[in-house]
Amino acid sequence: MRHDALSELEKKFDARLGVYAMSDNGSTIEHRADERFAFCSTFKGLAAAAVLHRNPMSHLDTVVTYTEADLMKSSAITRQNVRTGMKLRDLCDAAVRYSDGTAGNLLLRDLGGPAELTRYLRELGDTETRMDRVEPAITSATPGDPRDTATPRSLGTDYQRIVLGDALEPAKRDFLTGLLERSVTGAKRVRAAVPAGSRVANKTGTGQYGTVNDIAVVWPPGREPVLIAIMSSKSTADAKYDEALVAEAAAYVVRTLT
Repeated sequence: MRHDALSELEKKFDARLGVYAMSDNGSTIEHRADERFAFCSTFKGLAAAAVLHRNPMSHLDTVVTYTEADLMKSSAITRQNVRTGMKLRDLCDAAVRYSDGTAGNLLLRDLGGPAELTRYLRELGDTETRMDRVEPAITSATPGDPRDTATPRSLGTDYQRIVLGDALEPAKRDFLTGLLERSVTGAKRVRAAVPAGSRVANKTGTGQYGTVNDIAVVWPPGREPVLIAIMSSKSTADAKYDEALVAEAAAYVVRTLT
């Protein structure tokens, strides 16, 4: 099924837009759902899921140490704790809720590197998403580069499995979903488009080439949950990203599926 409204948004914002959305009854919206986009910081929710899946909950109390050399620009939380290190549960919080780049890298380190996250995603049944590098290299988002990319369908389905499915044990799923629901990023993306009173569990991603993403599970009041995966890019490296593109695409999804 064609979704002309989404094609019109591409023209309006001079961007490539990928959308995969699914309601609880199986109705879907697909627009470039199988094209590759750089996922950027959306990996952080999946990295936290992998750490949770592969370890007992007690592993979250492990203190991870790091140095000034490990810090990158978008690291407001980890920068405050260099002297003491941070527990893995707090690194999950920093990575998922605040999109702290160093925290995301430290979760990958705990897993054994980017390839281990890819391995976890294969275990989930995702044959498309691949992680090759760490922050900040993953934000380069160079068109045609398959490294550190996913499709809206693959990434959305991953989040559906870890938030709504049984990929994680209940206690681990609740912990991660709570972090996603309390995210402080994305107020102008999917969250801006949902009905008042909705619950939203989301993870954003932003990079070069105007890359702006948001992967969300939305519980509208009195309704079953809706998965919304929106990814986008532009043609020039220094293009500004438009959060309104994601918000307007999400608004179309909400109007259509709820």
